[in-house]
Order: sequence, then structure tokens, then C-alpha cells
Amino acid sequence: MGHPATDKIQLSARATPEHAGQRLDQVAAELFDGYSRSRLQTWIKNGALTVNGRPGKPKDKLIGSEELVINAELEAEVSDTAQPVALPIVYEDEHLIVINKPAGLVVHPAAGHQDGTLLNGLLHLDERQASLPRAGIVHRLDRDTTGLMVVARTLEAHASLVEQLQDKSLYREYEAVAVGVMTGGGTVNARIGRHPQDRKRQAVVESGKNAVTHYRLIQRFRGHTHIRVQLETGRTHQIRVHMAHVRYPLVGDPVYGGRIRLPAGASPELREALQSFRRQALHARKLGLIHPESGEYMEFEAPLAEDLSALLDVLRADLEYER
Repeated sequence: MGHPATDKIQLSARATPEHAGQRLDQVAAELFDGYSRSRLQTWIKNGALTVNGRPGKPKDKLIGSEELVINAELEAEVSDTAQPVALPIVYEDEHLIVINKPAGLVVHPAAGHQDGTLLNGLLHLDERQASLPRAGIVHRLDRDTTGLMVVARTLEAHASLVEQLQDKSLYREYEAVAVGVMTGGGTVNARIGRHPQDRKRQAVVESGKNAVTHYRLIQRFRGHTHIRVQLETGRTHQIRVHMAHVRYPLVGDPVYGGRIRLPAGASPELREALQSFRRQALHARKLGLIHPESGEYMEFEAPLAEDLSALLDVLRADLEYER
């Protein structure tokens, strides 16, 4: 189902006396809040956004009561190739799509992964996604993390979802299996940035960006813990970096997990399951958002991926294993 927007945008709004003395780009951002500040500034500069029928500059001060009109065309934001990619869609309407991402699916083209990404698949699903920043992708999951992601289908929805990410009203809850037996849940508040020696990794560094992760116990096993994790921020590899930082790395994490640790006297099934689990044991279980058009709160839930569910079954069985 495609979204209803055409490639032309025609909107008008009137400034109020309270806007007197404010910059044109600030007033435009308030009156047309479905669009980003940078996009509105571009439209002002190229004459697509006029004031009382005349072009202006972003810094122009308004007197109040002017009529602001947008007559703009959407240009392509992305030039990647549309490709058929299997996208397990949980929900879709003309404003957004919610996807249950499988392991192995890269979200965005990058060095080494130019094809077959979620972005390529979105362009194939609806060519109009090309007119949205990053084809509507507002947040990412790592290649081997499974679970829920939301994608915008209109500029207004994109702006709304980005804002929800920034003001932390987009709810994201994960489930993971960590190495080590925890005594209780907790919060990790530690800044994350690029690793000083390894450019492909992230690390807890003083110069990094603020990052907050909450975790709580679902079930303890003999050498592992099944946890529920909630994000306040969305830094690259955040859960994986934070859990490794507090010495409970995720099972199977090829970057931050270290060597495989088997509990003493592990059942043969558990030994095999842990040695063969080759991705981080992390799943985006719940996603909550305010619908950009209706304003209603919507929540989605995706069952655990089969490999993660099977690993938990083996861990539970190991509790009963006769040594």
C-alpha cells in the first residue's frame, strides 16, 4: 500500500502577531512542523517557500500575520537500487511500516554491503520511499539483531518519528541472553563513542555521546541470564557495548562477547547450542509509538527469533540436567 502524498507539496499557513520579530525559518518550523528545519531552510533559499508571495531568507524577521506558502517538489533523497528483499511486515498503512527484521539483514547500504539491504527492499516495495531521507528509515538495528523497526512513508511521519526518538517517547524494549549470572537488574549510564584503536567498534569513552540502558532479569541460568532491556538513547551497538562494559556480554556477540564461556558440567546440548550460536543474542521485542497522523499510541510485539528461542529452551533444560 503506497502513501497518498504526490511528489508535489502545496501548503499555506499564516503567521500570528506573536511571531513578530522571529526568524522566518523558526516560524516556518513551527507552522509546518511535519518537515525538518533543514528542509524548510532549503525551500526558503530556493524560493519554494514564500512570504506574502515573495521569496525571503531564513534569517528574515517577520512582522506577524504574513502568509507563508510552500510550493515544492520532492526530489529523490536516495539513489540506491530498488531490489526485491523479503521484508516481514508486521503492520503497514499509508504513513508507516513496522518490520520484524530477520538476522543477517543489513539496514542501510555501506562498505561491504551495497546490495540486498532493508533500504533496497523499501525502494522496491514503494518507489516513493526514495523521496524520503534514508528511504524512511529513522532508526537501525545491527545486521544480526532481530526484531521490530518502524519506517516512515511520508515526510510528516518521518519528522514525527525522528522527534519521538529524540524526545524518548518512542518505546523500545529488547530481550537478550547475557553471559554470567546476574544478581539483579540495573542501569548503565556510560558515554559511547568510536573505539580509539578500532574504527569498526564502539566503546565506553569520556568523549562519547550520552547513553543510558536499563536492564532487568527475566530468568537466571547456571552461567547465563535472560534479560529485558530498555533503551533511553539509541547509540550504535549500545546494548552490546553497555552489557560488555558491566561484564555481562551478550551470548554469541562476535565483536564484544569475548571467548565462549561454558558453565561447569554443561549438558552436551548446551555446549553445542552455545558453540553454534554465532550472532549476538539480541531481539527487539516491543516497539511503542505515537501514530504520526492519528496521534494514538500503538504498540507492537514480535516473538523471539527461532534460534534465540531454541537457545533459551536449552538453557532451561540445562537447569534440570543430571550431572
